[in-house]
Amino acid sequence: MPDATPRRDIDGVITKTSPWSVADTVTRLTQLLAERNIELFAVIDHSGGAERAGLQLRDTKLMIFGNPAAGTPIMVDAPLAALDLPLKVLIWADGPATRVRYTAPEALAERYGFDVALGRRLSAIDVLTDIVIDH
Repeated sequence: MPDATPRRDIDGVITKTSPWSVADTVTRLTQLLAERNIELFAVIDHSGGAERAGLQLRDTKLMIFGNPAAGTPIMVDAPLAALDLPLKVLIWADGPATRVRYTAPEALAERYGFDVALGRRLSAIDVLTDIVIDH
């Protein structure tokens, strides 16, 4: 069984392992966002796009979501943070495992120079992904 411990990479990206398939992980996150009244802006199906182009790519989805009430004050303080907002979670098949990956809120605060306290507005991503991969 793969190690399910979240890992923070040197580039400030968090990687978690989901016990669910990519499709089930996407469904679970979609449902959780709806329950929490967090807007799901898009689900980008990279693997589906590759297939339509006649190419192969492991099952790979990018989910883009957020809460304007949380993100707007950050972009007011640090306009370039709009490059990384709304939040994004990459979900992909990694052999037999499903990985969930996103940029840590603290890394975004460091990258764009906004106050860490302001960055806590983004910390829901840690909780949401934990709930999604919880057995």
